[in-house]
Amino acid sequence: MTYDRYGSDVLAAARARRKPTPRKVPAERDLVVEHAASGYTGAVVRVQKGVVELEDRHGAVRGFPLGTGFLIDGVGVELVPAVAAPAGRLRSASGSFAVTDAPARVARAGRILVEGRHDAELVEKVWGHDLRVEGVVVEYLEGVDLLEQTLAERRPGADARLGVLVDHLVPGSKESRIAEAVARGPYADHVLVVGHPYVDVWQSVRPQRLGLRAWPQIPRNIEWKRGICRALGWPAEDQADIARAWQRILSRVTTYADLEPALLGRVEQLIDFVTEPAPAG
Repeated sequence: MTYDRYGSDVLAAARARRKPTPRKVPAERDLVVEHAASGYTGAVVRVQKGVVELEDRHGAVRGFPLGTGFLIDGVGVELVPAVAAPAGRLRSASGSFAVTDAPARVARAGRILVEGRHDAELVEKVWGHDLRVEGVVVEYLEGVDLLEQTLAERRPGADARLGVLVDHLVPGSKESRIAEAVARGPYADHVLVVGHPYVDVWQSVRPQRLGLRAWPQIPRNIEWKRGICRALGWPAEDQADIARAWQRILSRVTTYADLEPALLGRVEQLIDFVTEPAPAG
């Protein structure tokens, strides 16, 4: 037996029982946490009356009391209410200053054209305020293949420009060939075709908003939207399933911060283009 000349530490047991104070983390929207007791993992969608609601990757929502008992990357934290933004001049979802007293503006002859309904809904949700202030209408083509036919019918001019937003505008794609043809055509001065690199506008939503690190990779022989739904465990049997999946994704978008920069700049560019005053004379 070894003799301890200093004696035992009478506070050792108390120190062993003392747990470190968990870090306080604001329960901000889209923060992904795990409820330690149940193992339920989801993104914060709402905080009210002391309850935080978490949505998992399948769209299910459960509520838990705010406080300790949550994990972030395996480390215990205490969820606390997020601090409200200070009062001041309001901003729209696009980040621009909101205009609250402007009279209704007659729609311009110029338009922004997008490929489909989902594109139009996303643009409206984030830039709707700006578009109404500027009098710009967004319409959808139902496919970029119809662009040249649409231009021939509309005959855009200096006072009726058309801005066009297309998906998958990358070198060598079908979309890039169509854009190049428009740039060589008779309406080149009055039409601006821009795009983002994503296969579909769904991908322009930051994957973190859905509790994902990245969008799943879908083989080229599988229809992309159905492949995404199946990869995420969502129904994908018919068009109604696809529509519900899109509404789930769109519900996670509230401001420009929920979107990828590759889309943001292009939409702003189109708004500037179609609202530019026509040359004098």
